[in-house]
Amino acid sequence: MRGTKKSTSPGQHDFVVVANRLPVDRVTGADGTPQWRRSPGGLVTALAPTMQSSGGAWVGWHGGVDEPLDEFDEGGIHQVPVPLSASELRLYYEGFSNATLWPLYHDVIVPPEFHRTWWVAYREVNARFARAAAATAAHGATVWVHDYQLQLVPRMLRDARPDLRIGFFNHIPFPPAELFAQLPWRARILEGLLGADLIGFQRASDTANFLTSVRRFLGVTARKGGVQVPGTSRVSRAETHPISIDAAHIAALAQDPDVRARAVQIRVEMGDPETVLLGVDRLDYTKGIRHRLKAYAELLDDGVVQVGQTGLIQIASPSREKVDSYQQLREEVEGTVGRINGEYDSFAATAVRYLHHSYPVEEMVALYLAADVMLVTPLRDGMNLVAKEYVMARGADGGGRLVLSEFAGAADQLRQAIIVSPHDIDGLKAAIMSGIEMAPPEAKRRMSSMRRTVESHDVNRWSREFLDSLMGNAPGTTEESSA
Repeated sequence: MRGTKKSTSPGQHDFVVVANRLPVDRVTGADGTPQWRRSPGGLVTALAPTMQSSGGAWVGWHGGVDEPLDEFDEGGIHQVPVPLSASELRLYYEGFSNATLWPLYHDVIVPPEFHRTWWVAYREVNARFARAAAATAAHGATVWVHDYQLQLVPRMLRDARPDLRIGFFNHIPFPPAELFAQLPWRARILEGLLGADLIGFQRASDTANFLTSVRRFLGVTARKGGVQVPGTSRVSRAETHPISIDAAHIAALAQDPDVRARAVQIRVEMGDPETVLLGVDRLDYTKGIRHRLKAYAELLDDGVVQVGQTGLIQIASPSREKVDSYQQLREEVEGTVGRINGEYDSFAATAVRYLHHSYPVEEMVALYLAADVMLVTPLRDGMNLVAKEYVMARGADGGGRLVLSEFAGAADQLRQAIIVSPHDIDGLKAAIMSGIEMAPPEAKRRMSSMRRTVESHDVNRWSREFLDSLMGNAPGTTEESSA
C-alpha cells in the first residue's frame, strides 16, 4: 500500500519523531480501497504543526504484521514504516513491552514476567527503529523518541549518529528503584535512556525514581537533574513535563449543537436519572475498574443510591486482547457487571451500562456532557487525559464533578478534584457520594479552577516546552557548560 506521494530521500529531515505506532491508521475508503487517516491522539495533534512546518518525519510501526511498506507522505508528515513480524509482535510488544515493562512500571499490580527471548526481541526491534531513525534524520537533526517500548533507541541512535540532538519522553510511570531492581536488564534500560540529551517524565516522582535508579544501578550521581553519562563528557538531563490535551478542540466540541443534543439523548437512553456517573478507560488492570464497580455495588447494597435515580456508564475500550491477564480482566469485569445488573436492574432502568467499545471523540465529549460525576480512579497512571478532557468539556458551564485517583498524574495539576485512593473502598464510596451531593456553587468553583489549569497547560505548551528545553542542550554539552 502506498501513500499519496513520495517525499524527499531519507536523511533529509530536521525533525524526526520515533514512536511505536505511526500517526496514521489504515481505513477503507468509500470506494473500497485502503487509505490512511490521521490518528486522533493528542501526541499527533501536538506535533503535527511542527512536523508540517519543518518537513518532519515520523518513524513507527504501521499496525500490520509481516508486511513491509515503502515510506510515504500523509497529512504533511513523512511516514517511515518499521516492519514487525508476527513473532516480534508477540515477543517484543505483547511480551516484553506489555507483560514485562508495563506491569513492572505500574507498581506490579499484575506480576511481570521475565523471559530472555522477549528481551532479545525487544533489543532487536529497538535496533531496527534506531536504524530507521538514523537513516531518516538530517545532519544535526532533532529526534524525539517516545515511550517504554523504545527505551534502548536513544543510546543506539547516539552510537550511530552522535551529531543528533535526542529527546525521550516516558508516557507511563517510572517505578521506584525497589521495583525496577527486579528487571534483569535494568542497567541496559538505563544506559539506553541516557543516550538522550533530555529525558522527560510525567510526574516529579517519576523523575526522582529514574535518578535514584541511575545512582543505585549505574553508580552515577545526578546534579540538578543532570547525569554525567559514564565514559563520556556528555550530560543527560531528566525533567518533569506533564502531558496534556488539545484543550481548544475539546472545548469547541462541547459547544457543538450536535454533540450537545447527543448528550441529552444519552441521558434519555439511561432513563433520565437524576445523576449519571461515568467511567472511561481502556480495559486495563491499572485503571481500577473492579474497585470502582465494587464501590458502586456497595452503595447500591447500602441503599444510599437507587437504580433509576443514579446510573453508571462504564466505557471499557478493548486493549491487548491477546494478553492472558487482559482476557481474565475482561471476564471478571463483565461478570461483575452482570451480577450488579442481575441484582439491581428494574424494567425501567439499568444499574450499569457497560460498553466494550472505542468511540470517536465527538461521542466521548457527548458522554462527558451527559455525566454529572466523572470517576477517574486508576490504581496507577502516568497522566490520564480523560480527566483533563472532562474538565474542558464541563468547565465552560461549571457543571460536573471529578473524582480523581491520587495515583494518576493528573492529580498533581487538578487539585480541585475530589482526590481519593481507589484502594480504600470506603473512601471511594464517600468520594462518589461527595460528587453526587456537592452543591452547584462549589462544583462550579472547582471545575472553573481546573479548566483554567488545563487551558493554560495544553498539549501544545507541553510539546513546546519540552522541545525548547531539548534545543537548549546541544549534543555533547558538558555539565559545566549547561549549568
